[in-house]
Amino acid sequence: MTDPSDLLASVFGFSEFRPGQAEIVEAVLAGQNTLAIMPTGGGKSLCFQLPALCREGVTVVISPLIALMRDQVRALRAAGVEAGALTSGNTDEETEEVFRALDEGRLKLLYLAPERLASGASLQMLRRIGVSAIAVDEAHCVSQWGHDFRPDYLRIGELRRTLDVPLAAFTATADEETRTEIITRLFDGQTPSTFLRGFDRPNIHLAFAVKDNPRKQILAFAAGRKGQSGIVYCGTRAKTETLAQALREAGHLATSYHGGMDAEDRRTTEARFQREDGLIVVATVAFGMGIDKPDIRWVAHADLPKSIEGYYQEIGRAGRDSAPAETLTLYGPDDIRLRRSQIDEGLAPPERKDADHARLNALLGLAEATGCRRQVLLGYFGETSTACKNCDICDRPALVFDATEAVRKALSAILRTGETFGAGHLIDILTGNSTEKVRQRGHDQLPTFAVGKELSKPAWGAVFRQMMGRDLVRPDTERYGALRMTDAARPILRGEENITLRKDTIQSAGARPVVKTMVSEEDAPLLSALKAKRRALAEAARVPAYVIFPDRTLIEMAESRPANLDDMARINGIGAKKLESYGSAFLAVITGAQTAQLHPQRMRLAGRDAGAVFDRLAQVHLDLQRGPEGIDKPLSCTQTTLRHIAERRPATLAEMERIPGMGAQKAERFGAAFLTVVAGD
Repeated sequence: MTDPSDLLASVFGFSEFRPGQAEIVEAVLAGQNTLAIMPTGGGKSLCFQLPALCREGVTVVISPLIALMRDQVRALRAAGVEAGALTSGNTDEETEEVFRALDEGRLKLLYLAPERLASGASLQMLRRIGVSAIAVDEAHCVSQWGHDFRPDYLRIGELRRTLDVPLAAFTATADEETRTEIITRLFDGQTPSTFLRGFDRPNIHLAFAVKDNPRKQILAFAAGRKGQSGIVYCGTRAKTETLAQALREAGHLATSYHGGMDAEDRRTTEARFQREDGLIVVATVAFGMGIDKPDIRWVAHADLPKSIEGYYQEIGRAGRDSAPAETLTLYGPDDIRLRRSQIDEGLAPPERKDADHARLNALLGLAEATGCRRQVLLGYFGETSTACKNCDICDRPALVFDATEAVRKALSAILRTGETFGAGHLIDILTGNSTEKVRQRGHDQLPTFAVGKELSKPAWGAVFRQMMGRDLVRPDTERYGALRMTDAARPILRGEENITLRKDTIQSAGARPVVKTMVSEEDAPLLSALKAKRRALAEAARVPAYVIFPDRTLIEMAESRPANLDDMARINGIGAKKLESYGSAFLAVITGAQTAQLHPQRMRLAGRDAGAVFDRLAQVHLDLQRGPEGIDKPLSCTQTTLRHIAERRPATLAEMERIPGMGAQKAERFGAAFLTVVAGD
């Protein structure tokens, strides 16, 4: 079995694993059933791709979207890995090539959409090709809280049992309930080796704002990040189109995307976003899951997402390259009403609706947080952390007030009306608004009538919103959204606990965090030139720009300014295949001069100490080809032989003779001089 560390460097171009990767790779390579929850951008795909290259046989990867599979296959092939996908988006030629590679035993990774598991022919094919392992990407899709392809995902457990091979499941979003269901569905309830590598994405700045002319707020946010790739998520298809038009009118490169568009138009938009720098896509949540673009610099929500899981997935598309990224989520009472109505009008059973309301409450708690947002976000997933210093509240602490008395008044109104009314009616009671509905029910005679006149109707709306965010009250799905008190509220009602709430959740424009630049002012022009070269190569190859190199690699080039291909090979993200394909082109941009091509055998040593040894051996070899005096019969060694000597470092003439391509005659001519080079004298 190949050492994964060697392939990590030679194929993927990384000098070391990211935190948490090594242990997962070790477990997968050992044939253990594995469940890994890693943050988006944490390198999940490498944890099943690398073991696939180390072991015999084919690793089958079950992945949810065609775009996601095609992106990963394209990136693997660019790194010199034999990979293929069987999807409904394949051309006949692509499908034939995949089957040919399988028949010839060349393919190491085969990507399949979950719906293909319904075909008996697919199962027969998988038995025939010698599958050695199964990897499941986006494993949270098996959950009852998951996506439309859940029925197809449920066949994966059966596939694992049929093929009798280990399975590794990966996801970035799985709370405890979802993790339990993944184990039940994929591993028959037998606990796999589980790795919870945290949900924190410290490079992403978190920010929320109450809606106050949302279009203007989004335009202002985009204006501060002009020229950077971004996504704006909207709640409706119509809004994607109107907001995209507004962005274009403001001078941005922007387009819309939603499920109602023609399939070809959607594919065109996806391709543009992958290939073009600085494009903004204004989209519904239909966009993004299949986009493996590492250099998205910002994500904005023009409308409140459905849940913290959805929010985390969507903001997680920013900053996958670990460079700074920013987010902004707008929300308002209309959003909350829409989300509540979507839950209540759905066909799910009451217990599912209750759970969805609780999830929405958790998202409101994040939106209305009084302290560090990252602490609230990570707390939802069961993690603790210190204040992050990278969210809007850490930048500018929220203005809070002691809301204990106001909350007790609200809870009293809920109880005195039998927990059968929504916030609007309760606010009328608290503010003393004697509506017909209030009078008909005699609620103008309650002790709580008009006890809250010190707060305006909008202010009470904010109090109720934050009470839901703290999960003190929840809509009762069996009582048409009437608010009912939770156990968490009882200590406050009894006067045993106090509570503080936010007084002002609308940030001033001047409080917006300073945009972080990717490189210093000095290196920015070079980075732009490297991006231009990348885009030209990407367009010529008809692949997304990041398949050539991600931003992170270009930034390191701009900052370190390699002088030769050996220096270039030491940059993260540049493996042997990419060095051979693109190294000279990017080095020419940096040095301003064309670089002489290295012999393929020398190229294999690029960035290693053996490369310098090879160069000295080559010079000695040239000097001695006609003997020490230059009068002997010509004798030469191949470049492959010189590479073997540089790598193996023989210490004696006997060892030198055993090097492939040497023998006694060549050892007599070159041996002593080569040993001197190898010894470093």
